[in-house]
Amino acid sequence: MTTLDHVTLRTSHVAVTRQFFIDLFNLKEGSRPLEIQHISGCWLYSGEEPIVHLIESFDGGFSIDGEMIDHIAFRLDDYSSFMSKIRMRNIPFSQMSLKELGEHRVFLRAPGGQLIETVFRGDAAKVAFAENKGT
Repeated sequence: MTTLDHVTLRTSHVAVTRQFFIDLFNLKEGSRPLEIQHISGCWLYSGEEPIVHLIESFDGGFSIDGEMIDHIAFRLDDYSSFMSKIRMRNIPFSQMSLKELGEHRVFLRAPGGQLIETVFRGDAAKVAFAENKGT
């Protein structure tokens, strides 16, 4: 079995990107190993697992943009609550229903430009399908 352990994002917007993931995905900032605390950044946890690592980027003479990694995706289970959060914050987004797969997806960008995909399945997808009828 293979599972994704974590994603590391380099950003010059650590504080605002940190808050973005905390607010939208209910992640919590947690501890990092002593060996890497000299690197500016933070780890964000889902439960006991650090799933998003943020590292501060500095202009090192090479291009850093959100398209180095095409996107990262999170599976969520409360479509209405998530949509309320992004609408309340006026975050631009797009949506896609994949009814054949029983999935609804919402796309948005983190403050550093990284593309974030959220995937809703099961009952959450049914809610999304109903709310997006005719769009």
